[in-house]
Amino acid sequence: MEDTAADNLSELFWAVARRLRHLNKEALEPLNVSPSHGRALAVLLRHGPMRPGALAEHLRIAPRSATEVVDDLQGRGLAARAPDPADRRATLVDLTMAGRVAGDAIRAARKAATERFFAGLSAADRAELTRILLQLRD
Repeated sequence: MEDTAADNLSELFWAVARRLRHLNKEALEPLNVSPSHGRALAVLLRHGPMRPGALAEHLRIAPRSATEVVDDLQGRGLAARAPDPADRRATLVDLTMAGRVAGDAIRAARKAATERFFAGLSAADRAELTRILLQLRD
């Protein structure tokens, strides 16, 4: 049975996504940070202090899983919990100075990996791919 164009497109999309995810994982290995920790650091670096539930929403994970990620980051000295000044019963998670340094290093490593990944595309192809991906995302 012959594959349809939609099947081929789906397979190609997921193959590219897997390859990009693998390259990002490789880029993080020297920093001794898991992809999930790297994503959490990136969210906190981009958005600043937030409640663990908000972090879970940004990461699209269960709140319990976000608690485990925050526990791990805190254990490594990359994040800290503090009372929310707007509601002392709630907790905010923020990056420590070491977490900010790690977040910046992760951002640089991912950017370099992404540049290598897309290096074979012309500027026009990159612009077109960006346009298409934004259209699909929205």
